[in-house]
Amino acid sequence: MAKSGYGKVQIGLHWAAAALIVGNYFISEGMGDALDARAAGTAFAGLTPTYHVWAGMTLLALVLLRLVIRLVQGTPEQIDKGLAGLAAATVHWLLYGLMIAVPCLGIAAWFFGIDAAGDLHVLAMNTMMVLMLGHAAVAIFHHFVLRDGLLSRMTPLR
Repeated sequence: MAKSGYGKVQIGLHWAAAALIVGNYFISEGMGDALDARAAGTAFAGLTPTYHVWAGMTLLALVLLRLVIRLVQGTPEQIDKGLAGLAAATVHWLLYGLMIAVPCLGIAAWFFGIDAAGDLHVLAMNTMMVLMLGHAAVAIFHHFVLRDGLLSRMTPLR
């Protein structure tokens, strides 16, 4: 029998990752200046860099845990078939890849001073935000237009 939804841990990790990503995106504006100050050996006022770095590393740990749980417990059967199902699976795996790559690139830039990693970090983060918005839009479309129960699989209230 196929699972009807995700488990509570997977749901919690999904929404925790989403909150960390969105929160980190909105506080990331000053990170370029903080990175430049760090490279120059000068002080940077504020807690934004500390929060941003720790939130990114926390995200990386949560995503790796979520992947292990996903591989062990599996996922509910896909609702979409054909090209739509292939697109959904592709976006999910791209998001997983980016949720790993973005923090790793940030770590390379922040701790090891690799400028190119910082540039790629920004590009990958913006790409991830576009994919996340599309992911959310499709979930909302499924919920309100198709009414197929897809969104309820990733919410704690079923």
